[in-house]
This record gives sequence, structure tokens and C-alpha cells, in this order.
Amino acid sequence: MAASLGLIAFLALAGYALDRAFVDTAETNQRQRLESFALAYAADTDFDIAGGIIAPDLPPDPRFDRPGSGLYAAIALADAPAWTSMSAQGPRLPEPSMLAPGETSFDGPLPIVQINGEAGQVYRYGKGFVWPERSTAAEFPYTIYVMEDTRQVQAQITVFRRALWGYMSIGGAVLLLLQLVVLRWSLWPLRRVIAELKRVQRGVALRMSERHPRELEPLTDSINAFIESERENLDRQRNTLADLAHSLKTPLAVLRTRLDDGAPAGELREELDIQLRRMNGLVSYQLARAASGGHTLFAAPVEIEAHAEQIVRGLEKIYSSKGVICEFDIDPQARFHGESGDLQELLGNLLENAFKWARRRVLLTAHRGPATTNRRPGLMLAVDDDGPGIAPENVAQLLQRGVRGDERVQGHGIGLAIVQDIVHGYRGEMEVSSSAELGGARFEIKLPPGL
Repeated sequence: MAASLGLIAFLALAGYALDRAFVDTAETNQRQRLESFALAYAADTDFDIAGGIIAPDLPPDPRFDRPGSGLYAAIALADAPAWTSMSAQGPRLPEPSMLAPGETSFDGPLPIVQINGEAGQVYRYGKGFVWPERSTAAEFPYTIYVMEDTRQVQAQITVFRRALWGYMSIGGAVLLLLQLVVLRWSLWPLRRVIAELKRVQRGVALRMSERHPRELEPLTDSINAFIESERENLDRQRNTLADLAHSLKTPLAVLRTRLDDGAPAGELREELDIQLRRMNGLVSYQLARAASGGHTLFAAPVEIEAHAEQIVRGLEKIYSSKGVICEFDIDPQARFHGESGDLQELLGNLLENAFKWARRRVLLTAHRGPATTNRRPGLMLAVDDDGPGIAPENVAQLLQRGVRGDERVQGHGIGLAIVQDIVHGYRGEMEVSSSAELGGARFEIKLPPGL
């Protein structure tokens, strides 16, 4: 409706502008035609010795000799009655007045009374002249007026307006129809997106399709990412609850068995303490896993260096006896697009693992990944140490939950598994290799560009 009203308003303004342009052009042509008649009379008109007007035998147009023809001429003198053409005999015309030599005027429409007594209008052109040949040899002024009925110009304007608004109406109807077709065609992708979204809401489809114009791709990609994120969060919650229930079944079964066996109070207390510590560890692990997981969409960028410094200060206190030094190689433009808790889990687990195994040095690297058009850039995080390193054949086993690199070292064996879960949640990759710079292990995380 807004586009249609705008188009109608534009056509109306264009029609009005064309109408005014034609009227101005018609009046200009009328002035030029009357001026040419006035100059013709000036060239052929003469004066006698007494100052009387000698009109030309043949007027510039035969209508000047036909009474009431609609084309009139008059010559005004300062001290004598005005002369009028034969056509001016009968109609009541405006009284001529004197103009200064060289002065011109164009008036109209002016009211008149036609030869049949009806009211009419005329355009009037006047120009002042000077006659130098009189008996006294003194110059005297005179003014020539030429008038023409407005009916001819008005008829032309009427014909033009009828054709103009007729064609404008037809053109407007065609443009409105074409505009309706173009708008429906251009908005069809939006209607298709709405239809697909309703199919997803009803559960008929799992996600939006990929066949959309590039202008709508950011919208459909965001909707798909949101759907997948919500589905992953729901699956994660279900899996966490299922894992927790499954993990607690064994300690509870042990306690039930010991109670049914009638174990002594001392053994029962010892077994209860063991199983409670185990259940507490399982609950802590599952809670940490549930809290750390989750690819957050449209998250604000998080600065890396501030979080890294906070974590390193704490680790340096814990491992002060080893004297480990942590170095930073952080790009000032690098940002983590996600939850700050996820970043702390990533840095905390990787840096703690590096401090645990390093001899003297740890290196934290953070560089901004490649960016694509209209997408936020990715991120590369890496932690190197100068420890004993990890054999390639042990990498897969080390990333399993509950597996530790060395049973003699304190830990639960779930830190790297949590890191891997977070990285997968952000659709990234983690590689474990040998550090070319420090000689120990290198844990490298690559997060892809986001929405």
C-alpha cells in the first residue's frame, strides 16, 4: 500500500509538472505570436502630417478585418483617440494605455465582452514605440496592442490535459500492476522462509533449507544455528542426566550390598566414605560438564589476555616450587566469541595441564583466525610446554574421560575431556602434537569463523 500510494503521488506530481510546463509553453508561444503581429503593425503603420494614423492596407492576419474574429489590434496615442482594427468593432475590449518607448507588457487572461454580448477573455501584448517624423520634427510616442481570444489556447490546453491524464491513468494502472507483480515476486523468498519456519515449528522439518537468496542467508543461517544449538543443549542435558544416573548406580549398588551383607560398622563407615567421595567426584564432574558446554550464539567478544593473566597468577602460586614461567604471545585483536566461563575452562585446564608437566617454561599463543565476509573471525589458541611431551600413539587414549597421563600425578583425568567437549560445542578442532619451540607437548585449538 505504501509503495502504491508513493507511486500514485509521484504520477500526480509528474502530471502536474507536465501540465504547468505545457501551460507556460502555450502562453510563451502566444506572447511570441502576438509580438510578431505587433512588430508587423509597427513596420507597416504610418502617420500623416497632422499626426493621424495611417493603418496598413493589408493587416498581418485577415482576422484583423473581420469584426468579432477574436484577434484585435489597437494603437494608442498620447494626445489623440486610439485606433482599433476592424475586428475590434463591436466587442468591448480593455482600454489601451501608453507604454514608455521600448517597454513591453503581456497580460491575461483579461475579461472582455464579445460581439454577441457574452463574457470572454483575451491575452494582450503591448509595446511602446517612438515616431520621429512629424512636421515639428519632434518625436512622439505611441503604443501598439494586439489581443487574441483565449479560447484557442484553452482548447489546446484542454486537449493536452485530456491526453495527459488519460495516458497517465493508463500508465499508472500498468505500473501499479507491474509493481504488485514485482513486489510479490521479490517477497516470495520471505514467504518461503516463513513456510519453512512453520514446518520446523510443527516438527515436519528439522532445519531450514539452504536454497535461499544471498540476502536472506544470514537470517536462515542464524535460525539453523539457533535450532542446532538448542538441539545440542537439549541433548547435552539429557546425556548429562543419563550419565549421572548411570554413574551413581554403581556406588549406590555397592552401598546397598554392604548394608544387606551386614558388614561391621567400621568397614561400613570406611566403604561409605569411599563411595561418597566417588559420588561427589561424579556429581562435580557432571556439573562442570553441564556448565561448561554450550555453543553460545551471538555472544559478545571476550578479551583473552585478562582471563589468561588471572589464571596464570593462580597457577604460579600453586606450582611456585617448580619455578615455571608462562609466556604470552597474544594478538591484541584476538577475541573469544562465547561465554567467558567456557574460555576460563579452556585456558584453565590447558594451562594447569601444562604447568603440571612443564619443567620451566609454558607458552600461551592466541591469534585471530581467518575472517570471511559478514562473519566474525575465528580463533587459534595454543599451549606449549617444555615437559616430556606425549607420544602420538597415546593421544587418543589421553583424551578419554577419566584417563590420566600418569597415575602417579594427582588429578581426575577429565580436564582434557572437558576441553574437548567445549571445543566440539563451538564446532572447533583440537590437535595434540609436539612443541617445535619448547620441545614438550602442544595443545592447539582452532575455532572456526562464527555468525
